[in-house]
Amino acid sequence: MSTATASAPTTPGSPPEEQGVRSWKNPIILSVLSVIALLVFAIGAPANDVTFRLSEQGDAIVLPPIVVSGPLIGWIAALVLLALAVLAVLFTRAGRRIPVWLLALFSVVFLIAFLTWVVGSARTPNVALYGLLAGSVTLAVPLIFGSLSGVLCERSGVVNIAIEGQLLFGAFAAAVAGSLTGNAFVGLLAAAVAGVLVSLVLAVFSIRYVVNQVIVGVVLNVLVSGLTGFLYSAVLTSDSQRWNSPPRLPVIEIPVLADIPVIGPILFEQTIVGYLMYVAVAVIYVALYHSRWGLRTRAVGEHPKAADTLGVNVNRMRFTNVLLAGVVAGVGGSFFTLVAVSGFNRDMTAGQGYIALAALIFGRWNPIGAFFAALLFGFATNLSNVLSLLGTPVPDQFLRMLPYVVTVFAVAGLVGRSRAPGASGIPYIKG
Repeated sequence: MSTATASAPTTPGSPPEEQGVRSWKNPIILSVLSVIALLVFAIGAPANDVTFRLSEQGDAIVLPPIVVSGPLIGWIAALVLLALAVLAVLFTRAGRRIPVWLLALFSVVFLIAFLTWVVGSARTPNVALYGLLAGSVTLAVPLIFGSLSGVLCERSGVVNIAIEGQLLFGAFAAAVAGSLTGNAFVGLLAAAVAGVLVSLVLAVFSIRYVVNQVIVGVVLNVLVSGLTGFLYSAVLTSDSQRWNSPPRLPVIEIPVLADIPVIGPILFEQTIVGYLMYVAVAVIYVALYHSRWGLRTRAVGEHPKAADTLGVNVNRMRFTNVLLAGVVAGVGGSFFTLVAVSGFNRDMTAGQGYIALAALIFGRWNPIGAFFAALLFGFATNLSNVLSLLGTPVPDQFLRMLPYVVTVFAVAGLVGRSRAPGASGIPYIKG
């Protein structure tokens, strides 16, 4: 929907976009960030050069590192950011929507300037860029699975606040099943079943008994946290060798492709969970927008009464999709105990289910959008870890806050106005 100009006539009851209402939120945010960039990244730029390594000496293909001047990058970035902020103000004054490319370009330039400044200020002003990117994708795996679970639910009209519980219970089941059988793939299957069990409770109470979906999701998160915490203390810690020592999933390296610099380790050197992540994004996107099932799913999420009149069983469709979402989130939960670490710890998901929910919103309820939003949050998480090791002047407390700060800014700041599916969170009672 395009935004009308401020001089356009208004009609009673028309939405805000059609009334030419100017939102100064994004121009103000961009202006403040550009001033910060001028003061910190330009005026306060480190005097030394910064090195970004693209490969190591032992790699099949060795690329030369990128060496840049800290002050030069800082001043160029600050001037570009100021110009983009001015352009955003001009767009808003004219009653026009700020283009997506402007926000994207501003974000990329700000990120480059921040990386140059913070790495240049470290004790050792060099960083492995390929490792930073590969680690970001790895850390984004559970976020991507969780956001895809949310897409399946909310596109059907069910709000899934229980992503955190699905991830956590999947991690717990994967650890226990993998430990008892000595087989990581059995643990992966158990994680999917655990996710379905959490989704089953969510579906029964929110769809069958019409309980508030947000309340059910929050209760499930607390319930799973308490249950897994109790079992961890009472069972897993008493005999960790038997109950909490699952084998890790092997890394599958695709020959030749894995040797491609930078993108090789990211795309072609993953565990089965990493490859399933790419498959899940592609399959859900194609099925949601190019199949009969996807058309019906979007119909029951937008206009359930209209879908019902066309012969679609709304509640059955919602029930099925919520269970399918549990499979997706459960597989994502297995990442914590079969890939990241070999064992379960209390509340080890650490709120990533809620960040996945934010990625869903930031991605505008689209599988591809949710995928890239989750990558952004994964990058913020990995960046905080890398910067902590480099010894930067940024306080460690702020670095630990970085993923959540990015989440807040992304959803409440630059995401702009977005609309959830029309019937999301609204129970459907036939007749």
